[in-house]
Amino acid sequence: MSTLNGPFTGGPTLNDGATMPWLGIGVWQTKDGDEVVHAVKSALEVGYRSIDTAAAYKNEEGVGRGIRESGVSREELFITTKLWNGHQGYESALQAFEDSRRKLGLEVIDLYLIHWPVAGKYRESWKALIHLQKEGLVKSIGVSNFQIHHLKDIIEDTGVVPAVNQVEFHPLLTQRELLKYSREQGIQLEAWSPLMQGNLDLPLIQELAAKYGKTPAQIVLRWDIQQGVITIPKSVHANRIQENAGIFDFTLSDEDVKALEELNQDSRFGPDPDNFNF
Repeated sequence: MSTLNGPFTGGPTLNDGATMPWLGIGVWQTKDGDEVVHAVKSALEVGYRSIDTAAAYKNEEGVGRGIRESGVSREELFITTKLWNGHQGYESALQAFEDSRRKLGLEVIDLYLIHWPVAGKYRESWKALIHLQKEGLVKSIGVSNFQIHHLKDIIEDTGVVPAVNQVEFHPLLTQRELLKYSREQGIQLEAWSPLMQGNLDLPLIQELAAKYGKTPAQIVLRWDIQQGVITIPKSVHANRIQENAGIFDFTLSDEDVKALEELNQDSRFGPDPDNFNF
């Protein structure tokens, strides 16, 4: 695994040989049009090179516009989007990908994920993603919100191991078994809602922020990457986007990493993948 020093250049090497930045910007709940364009351009101006969107966010067109208006060359960027639940299945997944690619205005997507493990459909969806990768339309393929049993299903079916699994991950939901399994299989874990949707007022996090002279958000984001977990905090505010990147000039002690881990309550702010109304 590569150095944790430097947010925008380098990052973990995925199991297909691609390199993905440790830190990206998420655009969930960011409105299409000027709001998402501004967020993307602000992030790219600061130096971010990884942007995470999804068909379900309904802002792929704005993300594409932000990329084009930023002036940053395509080769420098790592763009992720996701296959939504209603489009799962083999043929429909292929069509949904084309729609996303058109909206983004990109020939090739860096990472395409199955957004949720829709029962009875995610296996065929995974086969469609394998096809897209073989065709050179996607550099890396992966999943989101997959539990261990979902991962085993698609690996046993196809022999192809996802490059990434993007899941809810934070100090109140540390996903230790999933993290261990992912490391064993060579699957890169990525954290969505790393900042617990703003619920950062836990005493320990506040104490560590004071100790390290950092914000509570920076403490949690640093905790992510020290465990080898990619993180994609969302914000529409330029100052917060820049602030979230200030996590590469300090290191949490092993004791503090463990103390944060012990906050775990298996608490979710988002849906449970095994009990989600798809």
